[in-house]
Amino acid sequence: QLQLVESGGGLVQPGGSLSLSCAASGDTLDYYAIGWFRQAPGKEREGVICISMDGGSTNYVDDVAGRFIISRDNAKNTVYLQMNSLKSEETAVYYCAAGRRCRPPSMDYWGKGTQVTVSS
Repeated sequence: QLQLVESGGGLVQPGGSLSLSCAASGDTLDYYAIGWFRQAPGKEREGVICISMDGGSTNYVDDVAGRFIISRDNAKNTVYLQMNSLKSEETAVYYCAAGRRCRPPSMDYWGKGTQVTVSS
């Protein structure tokens, strides 16, 4: 069964950058769409961005366009999320998930999340 582990979270100042990784084990990521989701305190989980099996990306939130970049390295069985120009309101637990498609999102496997805190 596919297992996902996120890493790379931490504390960053507003306007700063952070790179998250989603490492998979138990199966190959080649046949999955991989999405990044986030949940801020007191809010529902929301989709952020997704990469399909063929490498195409989908932004679930318009505001991340031009700032967040998702990529995949199937040889390393890992998906990356580069986040630039971070805002304080983007403080959240970030989760990666794997599933059949990006749009509409259909995710079957979830990681446990990594905390991202954007604060001065």
